[in-house]
Amino acid sequence: MRSTALLLAASLLCPLAWGQSVALNGTLGDKALLIVDGSFPKSVAVGATHMGVKVVSVQAETVVVEIAGKKLNLRVGEAPASVGSSAGLAAGGSRVVLAVGPGGHFTSEGQINGRIVRFMLDTGATAVSIGVAEADRIGLKYKNGDQVQMNTANGVVPGWRMTLDSVRLGDVLVSGVDAVITPAAMPYVLLGNSFLGRFQMNRTNDQMVLEKRY
Repeated sequence: MRSTALLLAASLLCPLAWGQSVALNGTLGDKALLIVDGSFPKSVAVGATHMGVKVVSVQAETVVVEIAGKKLNLRVGEAPASVGSSAGLAAGGSRVVLAVGPGGHFTSEGQINGRIVRFMLDTGATAVSIGVAEADRIGLKYKNGDQVQMNTANGVVPGWRMTLDSVRLGDVLVSGVDAVITPAAMPYVLLGNSFLGRFQMNRTNDQMVLEKRY
């Protein structure tokens, strides 16, 4: 009962309460390795259900799952798919509460220019940082931005600087957010200080509270 109550409390604190996200980490025979709401990968057999996600079929790198009566096709390496009512939520809020996740990181589903992405808070990043593959997936016209040189483990590579029309976390919407598009492969969009600087941040134990500045 105690563990159930703790899980319920965590779900109420997390802005993912508006929906549920699921990503495919891989397949093992007739089992799918699912990442649900940012949790550790879980092996789920066809016909079985994990955290409300039912595996309908497994075929090589494609898996069909069912969430709340809706079927989704998942592919290895693609961004998380989401089912929920985020489109119906007003974006006029001023406060977001995040619960710490695996590895001690604060991650959350959110939106860039209305497209769903998976964020990780990174106070060490100057701007919102997005991998090229993710930028292409959500339709960013980053090559129209300013080209910059970026230092990586493989040497100096080109990147792009642009301004995002909107970034949404929970029911808080921020407009005109600076971002850097990098060729490096990134499992998350790093939510840097061009977004976080708009908030007063306060961490208490396993919670991070963001209060929008005015």
